[in-house]
Amino acid sequence: MQDFLERHWYRLSPLSVALAPIALLMRGVVAARRFAYRRGLLPAERLPVPVVVVGNRIVGGAGKTPLVLRLARELAGRGFRPGIVSRGYGASVRAPREVPVQADAARYGDEPVLLAERSGVPVWVGIDRVAAARGLLRHHPECDVVLCDDGLQHYRLARDFEICVEDARGDGNGLLLPAGPLREPASREVDATVLNDAPPRPGTYAMRLAPAGLYALDDPARSVAPQALAGLRLHAAAAIGNPQRFFATLRSMGLEFVAHAFPDHHAYAARDLAFPDCDCIVVTEKDAVKLRRFRRDDIVVLRVEAQVDPQLAERIVEKLRGREAP
Repeated sequence: MQDFLERHWYRLSPLSVALAPIALLMRGVVAARRFAYRRGLLPAERLPVPVVVVGNRIVGGAGKTPLVLRLARELAGRGFRPGIVSRGYGASVRAPREVPVQADAARYGDEPVLLAERSGVPVWVGIDRVAAARGLLRHHPECDVVLCDDGLQHYRLARDFEICVEDARGDGNGLLLPAGPLREPASREVDATVLNDAPPRPGTYAMRLAPAGLYALDDPARSVAPQALAGLRLHAAAAIGNPQRFFATLRSMGLEFVAHAFPDHHAYAARDLAFPDCDCIVVTEKDAVKLRRFRRDDIVVLRVEAQVDPQLAERIVEKLRGREAP
């Protein structure tokens, strides 16, 4: 159903116009809920350490997880000891749990497993983000800042700094669900807006996801040069919020392939990757944590690194240390 609606979310179509009254009702509910939290009618729980939330206003990914990885590294480099909390979309665990390295993505969620393996900091998941954050701090009292991957609309977790990530899709047709992709109005204020490979706007921070090499899924220590894939019957698969961005990155590396886009967080079955005339498949790291259970030796993974305006980290640090950024 969501795939059908998404075709109408980035333009004004007869369907989106027909759904506009429901979107207007949704806008009222969202505004009332936000007002209740801001006025204390609904209680927000504050942790004993600062909280930085990285999220977005639209449904689907825009580059939040790579940005969280970058911020964890930037904060650690400035003397902080961050921990990460995630809802764990698609995870089977509901109670707060720490995510082990090399964990089962079906149990903990694809993004939390990737965060645990790439960040080098404690990562906790749970349907209740407040409880997950408290579990993180109880088991890792050394952590002095919590990064929340997603959760911009989870007002019950009080936060000290909010980041909204946008990509080239922007706010779509500008309408709230179900007529458009917005979970909150575009006018919703945050502390910082990060534009991932999108046209710049005043007062925002630029970000891009840069390719950082290919490696073999069955042996992550073995790097694969793009030239080694030349002449192969290559396919590319992605189950992320914006798979076209992944495909564009591969093309910029000189790769030619058949593209296969799956819904975000897709739970792969072996048949999904049974492509005819295929020598090798290239996937994202988010997909890789789910696909390694198939134990295939013909899958290559693209690693990306978020390159972000360094002023963003400086502004966060100033806020966390109790100084207002200019």
